[in-house]
Amino acid sequence: VQLVESGGQLVQPGGSLRLSCAASGFTVANYAMTPMSWYHQAPGKERVLVAHIGTAEDALNYAHSVKGRFTISRNNAEKTFDLQMNSLKPEDTGVYYCKAHVPHGPDLWGQGTQVTVSS
Repeated sequence: VQLVESGGQLVQPGGSLRLSCAASGFTVANYAMTPMSWYHQAPGKERVLVAHIGTAEDALNYAHSVKGRFTISRNNAEKTFDLQMNSLKPEDTGVYYCKAHVPHGPDLWGQGTQVTVSS
């Protein structure tokens, strides 16, 4: 099983990006039962939680710093988990990781995707 993030790139302040996390090695049923999170690691700082979605698509939680700017969504049939990032700020720069909270198993991390917000 693995997670692969994509979509990170250089973007100007105020711009938008959509990150995607593709899961493989899960059945559709197992993926649907797996809560997912996005984390952000800024340069020289610890990895912090950005947003979390439970198994119900309306079970959403966002960090205060991104609330109103970022939106998460999941497509269980496609086994994908997206992070729509709007009104990006330089402090949003860093590596974004997705994480699967595997029931009855170890958490699973992707390799990360780099987002750089700069003019």
